[in-house]
This record gives sequence, structure tokens and C-alpha cells, in this order.
Amino acid sequence: MMRPFERGVAIISIDTELMWGYRDLMGEAKFQARFPDSPIAHTQMLARFCAAQVSATWFVVGALALHDAAPGYPGRGPLWQCPVFLDCLRNASPSQEIGVHGGLTHLIWEQEKVTREMASRELTEGIKALHTICDDPWSFSFPRNREAYHDLLPQNRIRAFRGQPPALAWRIGHTVPGIALRILDEMRCGTPPAVSPYEAFPGLWSIPASMFLYPIGPKRSWLIGLRSRVERFRRGLEAAARSRAIFHFCLHPENLAESPQGMLLLDDLLDTLMRFRSRGDIEVLTMRDVLHRLQGEKSYACQEQHQYPDLLETNRRS
Repeated sequence: MMRPFERGVAIISIDTELMWGYRDLMGEAKFQARFPDSPIAHTQMLARFCAAQVSATWFVVGALALHDAAPGYPGRGPLWQCPVFLDCLRNASPSQEIGVHGGLTHLIWEQEKVTREMASRELTEGIKALHTICDDPWSFSFPRNREAYHDLLPQNRIRAFRGQPPALAWRIGHTVPGIALRILDEMRCGTPPAVSPYEAFPGLWSIPASMFLYPIGPKRSWLIGLRSRVERFRRGLEAAARSRAIFHFCLHPENLAESPQGMLLLDDLLDTLMRFRSRGDIEVLTMRDVLHRLQGEKSYACQEQHQYPDLLETNRRS
């Protein structure tokens, strides 16, 4: 077992997808109506992270790095490609981690029609597209958090993925009871779980999510006020600090673009995070940073096993 962190850890991971994440749900006109100025929201988010000296993990759909439409797909323009923003992301200070979100086109791997060969091609083409802005990415998130074909990740030098939250609502899935439980969590400001990474396969780590930002559109905000998001975020940080574990907060830039209050909400979240960080209760890491820590702890564990084999064998038997 890995030793715990010396203090709590906060990870912010962002699924960066624009129209690719919604093309099976709506067209461009509806997307723009629901998420006005979504491309600008990406830039505003990055500027706020840099001002707060916060490094985040940005999971990027590979086609966003292209300067033209992806082969076989008609999407073209600022809702489908954003190479200029990704250049800013690559050069940001403090540095931001760039991971892969699904691959080239936001293919949902778990769908019955998606074969292993399709998922493999999606991943390799997505990594290839991202090579214009970064080296081989280390981290991955599954579109819609629907996991499949995990063994393809280490084959493509991916070392970690964002696992599903260890909460009943997520285990139930996108069902009426699951949706009801997620609404209840928001209404009662339930504390998101602090999580710990685990090695899902040799050389591949899962760093589960703790909380996804609940939508802030007018209908959702009328039912559940925006302060619930900030309060749950604060409670998640407290839980991670108390247990020296990870609070892994996840969102889409579109979450913030769907309300005029979106960036003010982000400011409140970052202010809360900076208070915890300034007190020394929390450190902010990327997925890649956590992997570096895990590699160090694994090396320590191997040394300990070499130095104290009899003691470790006794512990295994007890």
C-alpha cells in the first residue's frame, strides 16, 4: 500500500471538447444558444488559473488541435478546432497538463457498436493530433465517463485515467434513481468523497473523480442555487485535507458558459482553493504530478521490500 500524502491534494481536471462532445446531442445553433461564447470561456478559464497560480489537467479532444476538419468529419471552425487556444495552453505559466479526452473525435468507447479496433484507432489518431502541442500525454479521460478497453491505454504510453466517482449515484448510472441521487447530493450539499489512486492494471493508475460541477443553466440554478456548488467544493477540500487524500474536481468549460454567473462562480471556487492552499492544508497537483509521486512511493516500497523481506512476508500472512 502506498503511503498517504503529507497533506491533502486538489486536482482540477477539465474535459476540453467544444462541439465534439455534443455533436450526437445537438447541432451548432443549439450549442451556441445553450453555451454562448464557449470558446471565450476556455480562454477566460485559463487566464484565471494562471492568475491564481493553479495548474490543472486539461483533457483535450485531439481534433481541436487540427487547423482543418478531421478526416471524414464535416465540422470546421471555432466550435470544432482551437489550435490558437491550445498554443496558449501549452505556453501557460504555471504549466498546465495536456491529456487526452477519448482520442480524436470524442468517440464513446463503451458503446456496443465501438470495437476494440475503432477505439485503438481513435486513441492513436488523437495522440498524433495532440503531438502538435505536446509530447506523449500521460493522462486520459473517457468521454461521458463510460469506461472500456482499458488495456489500450498503457499500450499507447498512457499512465493514468480519471476513474468514475466512488459514489452510489455514479454506480447506478444515468438512470432515474441515479439522477435523483445526484440532485439530492446537490440539494443537501453532500460532501464529495476524498479519493486515492490505485493501480488498475500494471503500469496504469486510476485517479477517480470526486465531483463533477453540477450544471448551472437557468433551470438547474432555479432548483439548486449556485452556492451549493461552492459549498460542496469547500467540503470536498476539507475531506481531502482531513484524510490526506485527493479531492478531484472535474468540469467542462461549457458548464461555465451556460450562465452569465459562470466566471463569478469559478472565481469563488478558486478563492476557496487558494485559502486552503495558503493555510497549508491542500496542495494543488495535476494528474501527472500525482503519477510522479506514485512512482516515487513505488520505488520506496520496492526498496523496503528488499531491505525487510521477512517482515513483509509476515505481514502478508497475517
